[in-house]
Formats: sequence, structure tokens, C-alpha cells
Amino acid sequence: MKIAASLAVLATEWIAKLLRVGLIEPSFIPSEDLRELRDLCRLRKKRVGNLTAEKNRIPKYLESCNVKLGTVISGVFGVSGRNLLDRLIKQGYVDAQDVEESVKGSIKNKKQQVADSLFGTITPHQIELIRDCWEHIEYLEKSIASLEARIDEHLQPYRTEYELLQTIPGVSEATAAVLIAEIGVNMEQFPSAEHLSSWAGVAPGNHESAGKKKYKKCKGQSSHQNCLM
Repeated sequence: MKIAASLAVLATEWIAKLLRVGLIEPSFIPSEDLRELRDLCRLRKKRVGNLTAEKNRIPKYLESCNVKLGTVISGVFGVSGRNLLDRLIKQGYVDAQDVEESVKGSIKNKKQQVADSLFGTITPHQIELIRDCWEHIEYLEKSIASLEARIDEHLQPYRTEYELLQTIPGVSEATAAVLIAEIGVNMEQFPSAEHLSSWAGVAPGNHESAGKKKYKKCKGQSSHQNCLM
């Protein structure tokens, strides 16, 4: 342990000397507010992924009960779909009267089809599984809304850059927030576009041997995945 500690001290001193004479270029270290914004954006991405997984799970449970609601209503988690799911979870079934009171908008033209699609056999066990997913969905939606509000607060000092980024085709509000969180707004810290793309993880590293390119790999990808660039 003492030898390892001594070697660590020597390595630290050597790195400090190299930095002092300008032989080591400093690394990009985001400011505290950008680090916090990054944490929030990454957590939001994780929450959205979890939300999508839960929303995909409920239709599968319904299909296993021979409930074909998804074949009639494209957006099961729209207003009408949520009303029907809420009735189903609370009562354990949905009848024609429930359909009449639950469906809204253009779905009213499909009331009979909706009622027929809900004809199935749902056990108490399956209701509990659906209820568990539903409660998790509600929690995730509240969590995402809270995260988005906090992200918006952190973006206030960068409002000009945030709005400017959204003028790029394909860049949404969420993407603009992530760009600011991950690379900041001061591009002077990157000597070139190549340095920036490398930092962002979209500069492929080539695996080439004997003149043959085997694959291009970007940061965070496995060797069999293709880089976007």
C-alpha cells in the first residue's frame, strides 16, 4: 500500500510539472450549473425510457387477456384510452355505459368497436399487474414534468443559445437542452470541430488492419454498431 501511495504521489507531481510547462492541454470541465443541467437531462432521458417501457407493457397485458383496445384506439394513453384504463383498473371491467362516458372526440364514432375490443377475460392477477404499471406511469409522468421544470430553470442563463439551437432543423427543445448540457455554450474551449465531435462521442475510431477497415466505433458503442458519421 505504501509503495502504491508513493507511486501515485510521484505520478501526480510529474503530471503537475508537465502541465506547468504547457505539455498537457487542460480538459474541458463544465461549470457547476452545466453539470447540474447535465444530471437533470440524463435523468430525464432515463425516466422517458422507463415511461416508454411501462406504456408498452400495458397493451401486452391487455392482449394476453384478449382485450384488443390498441387495435381500435391508436393512442391507448390519450384522453379516451386513459379514461377506459382508469375504469378497468377500478372496476375490473368496462361495460357499454363506461365506454359511453369515457370516449371523447373522434373516438365517439367508434364506440361499438371500442366496446367489442374490451370484451375479454381479465383475472384479478392481471388487473393488479396493469394497476402496478399504471401507478408507475403516473409517477414517471410527474417526475418528468418536475425534471423539465428544473431543466428550464437551469437554462435561463442560456436562453439565447437555447432558442438559437432550436432553429436548426430536427433540434427540439429537449435536444437543445442536452446539447447545452453536454458541450456548453463556449466553443472556444474546443480547438476545432474535430475536437468537439470527439468530445461529443460522434467521431468514429477506425479499426484498420492491412489496409482493410473492420469497423468504425464511436464512444459508447459496441464494436458491431455503426457510427452516425
